[in-house]
Amino acid sequence: MVVGTLKVEFMLFDNRSLKGKRKVVKSMVDKVKARFNVSIAEVGANDKWQKIELGISAVGNDRRHIDSSLSHILDFLDDLCLAQMVNTEMDIINL
Repeated sequence: MVVGTLKVEFMLFDNRSLKGKRKVVKSMVDKVKARFNVSIAEVGANDKWQKIELGISAVGNDRRHIDSSLSHILDFLDDLCLAQMVNTEMDIINL
């Protein structure tokens, strides 16, 4: 079994409220869930207006497939242009 995790940090420079941030987070989460078969959630910076931290995980039996899927998700999130991506961390573990 192969488990892949991806942590992505975004900045919302023009945002002035948690309500605005939640709208962007919901849009990102919903679009990723609709397109990819992965788990995704906001995992940090819950009370900061301008910072978003998303955690994404995928499970499979082929390391290359998991790596490819997480890379496609990263590109997809960047192409959405909803926020500026500032940091990413990807780990793939064979169990």
